[in-house]
Amino acid sequence: MPYKTIFLSFARQLRPLIMAVALLHLPTMLRAQAPKADTADKIKVILAQAGKMEFFKTDSGSYIKYVDDVIIYQGTDTLYCDSLYNFTEKKKLEAFSNVRIAQQGGTEATCDYLRYQSDLKLAHMTGNVGLTDGKNNLWCEELDYNLSTKVGTYNRNGTLQSDSTIVSSERGTYDVRLHEARFIGNVIVSDPRYHITSKDLGYNTETKVETFFAHSVVTSDSGRSVLTTSSGTYDSKNVVAHFTGRSSIWNDGQYIEADSMQYDKLSGYGYALGQVVSIDTAQHATIYCGRADFFRRKRVLWATIKPVVEIATGKDTFYMRADTFYSAPMVKVPGRAFRMPEDLPEVSAKDTVRTIDSTVAPKPAATKPAEGSKGKRGRSKKVVTDSTTVEIVTKPVIHDSMWIVPDVKYRLADFYRDTGRKVIQSATTTPPPKKRKKNQHLSPAVDTTDGDTTAPVFFTGYHHVLIFSDSLQARCDSVTFTRCDSVVRMINEPIAWSRGSQITGDTIYMQLDSSSVRSMYVPDNSFVVSRTGPEQADLFDQVQGKTLTAFFKDNNIRKMIVHPDAQSIYFTKDDNGAYMGLSQANAEMMRIYFGEEKISKIKYIKNVQNVMTPMEQVDLPNARLSRFKWLYKERPQSKEELFR
Repeated sequence: MPYKTIFLSFARQLRPLIMAVALLHLPTMLRAQAPKADTADKIKVILAQAGKMEFFKTDSGSYIKYVDDVIIYQGTDTLYCDSLYNFTEKKKLEAFSNVRIAQQGGTEATCDYLRYQSDLKLAHMTGNVGLTDGKNNLWCEELDYNLSTKVGTYNRNGTLQSDSTIVSSERGTYDVRLHEARFIGNVIVSDPRYHITSKDLGYNTETKVETFFAHSVVTSDSGRSVLTTSSGTYDSKNVVAHFTGRSSIWNDGQYIEADSMQYDKLSGYGYALGQVVSIDTAQHATIYCGRADFFRRKRVLWATIKPVVEIATGKDTFYMRADTFYSAPMVKVPGRAFRMPEDLPEVSAKDTVRTIDSTVAPKPAATKPAEGSKGKRGRSKKVVTDSTTVEIVTKPVIHDSMWIVPDVKYRLADFYRDTGRKVIQSATTTPPPKKRKKNQHLSPAVDTTDGDTTAPVFFTGYHHVLIFSDSLQARCDSVTFTRCDSVVRMINEPIAWSRGSQITGDTIYMQLDSSSVRSMYVPDNSFVVSRTGPEQADLFDQVQGKTLTAFFKDNNIRKMIVHPDAQSIYFTKDDNGAYMGLSQANAEMMRIYFGEEKISKIKYIKNVQNVMTPMEQVDLPNARLSRFKWLYKERPQSKEELFR
């Protein structure tokens, strides 16, 4: 009989004896961090038929070596390996090659080498380590795994895969039972919908919620959307971000940052609190405020708590302050470019905006000829004076919340003698918004349609408006700015100051260009005044009329036209600058020239009536026009004043 056959036969006969000896050398109880262990924690060693067992005794202790297809049971946990050392006195096992731990619930761990503390149920695994619950998989080169708590910890790079999400980091912990993972150091999350980089990140494989503990960046939509935070959560399943620390969101040209933020990408609604900075790169506008409610899909933003809008115009920058700012896209109109929405929301001076309805569709605009027009073709009126022709052309317009003021064409040959160029000045007015029932707001959850991404955005400021730039300051109750035509519209007792001049009227419009104020238009009850002489003299040059158009150069008023029913009070001087008297005049039109930031000359056109009074006979306290107001104390003195 061959030697091998004899050996196997003899081994089968001695198996019961071998099992008894092995069990005598194994610990009878394992404690696994529990105060009391039961019989389920006893270890059973089962050898395959071709298996082999050897007993060794050394100075440091004894151990049993098992070879070939070793299987060990401890309670409901099973260990498989090719070979194993059992240090009975130290309650320690070492397993080699094809090591696999199987637990109830489908949890499995695999590795090349295992060192196991049986009383504590702690396993140290190295070499091609894998940990899975049947759905989620963790891979690393070295893992400490607690079989009781099912918590694994690695310190030499690891990767977790959960469905289509893959997370890698330098160090990490994964709790199989709670589905909670913590990743630290060079964390990278890859998913078909988004990408995350972080220094410290928590992740729940069941809820798909990421928790941020350090600087993190979430990128989606092919880089068009970027979320940055150091504290908070991101629900990748429902696409909801809740940031509790200083954070920012970049979304296709729109940027917002704040001390805390909430953002629901599916509805498009979010809000930001604390030192909010919102930037519209396309509009070159920035909003600073204490709170911002935004609807990304509608492109709507509400700013409250001391909001300030910064508008960059090249060399000069304009700052606007109001109680509340509202920003939204303009509405496309057939036959025209864009108009303001007809049904702007109303905000009371006492209101505190929280959740705002941005889903109400604008009412259909009704076609109606503008006041003073005649039918669809309109009418034109010409006024001819000496060398000047003034043509006022009235065109029919759609009657909505954005009134179109008639184009006013000035052909003034002597006004531009040096170039002979033609100037076309037009302006657009906005009446107060239509009233809406108080607190008529809808839930932001219904905001599920996208706004027109091609439409330019406008800003509307409600109540206690202040405007400041180096060249011009203003105050009014409400203001609107549209980037498409670069027009600032101020309504309700507006006041504008440019250098040494003050301008008032029912409404004031400023036309900006790429670097400065280009022109200003007052459609009704216009009045301009500038101080002349020392402050204690209390002398003022004044002009008033129905409309006023001012032209700027280098952010200074250069020329001005008042028409019709123009009136003026002007203190004349001789060549040495001494006052000669007071000129009081009426005319159909006046052209006013400025120098050294004050009125330097007035030219009267058509139906002129002028009375000159010597200086010694002038009643100075009553040298005032009917609309006289000198409101210098209300003038904003610095941009810092707007941020207080």
